[in-house]
Amino acid sequence: MKNTASIARLGIDIGRVLIAAEGANGADTSFIGGSLQDALGTPPYEGMFEAVAPLVEKFEGRVWLVSKCGPSVQAKSRAWLRHHRFFERTGIAPENLRFCLQRPQKADHCRQLRITHFIDDRTDVLHHLEGLVPHRYLFGPQRKPVTVEGLVLLPAWKDAAALVN
Repeated sequence: MKNTASIARLGIDIGRVLIAAEGANGADTSFIGGSLQDALGTPPYEGMFEAVAPLVEKFEGRVWLVSKCGPSVQAKSRAWLRHHRFFERTGIAPENLRFCLQRPQKADHCRQLRITHFIDDRTDVLHHLEGLVPHRYLFGPQRKPVTVEGLVLLPAWKDAAALVN
């Protein structure tokens, strides 16, 4: 029997990682503050579907979505995932979706799920995972210099196959 502590498990943020940022300065205002129709019309991040499905295979299905948002955006996120047939297209199990109300709580989910790899667009989230998640990936273009130690920069989904391992 395999040691469960050594089994690779991937966590992925949703906003500005799976779902593209809309609006000035990468703000996802059309998703967060807009209508449900606006949210459903927000596109997936470029190359996301082509990259996530192979990651799900690589991690043998042990992939979870972990997102910080309130009840309204949780409902929009669930609707967006259904609308874009996310679970069918990526192979992630629909029950592998977790939400929390504060960013530091992502660490609680990672601890409970024994996540070994995590992709997020925010350094503060990845900082909270230090010492808990050995492989932390900072997704997307960054407006400020990265000051958190130990992160792997993941500029775009096209880079995921080579970098996430």
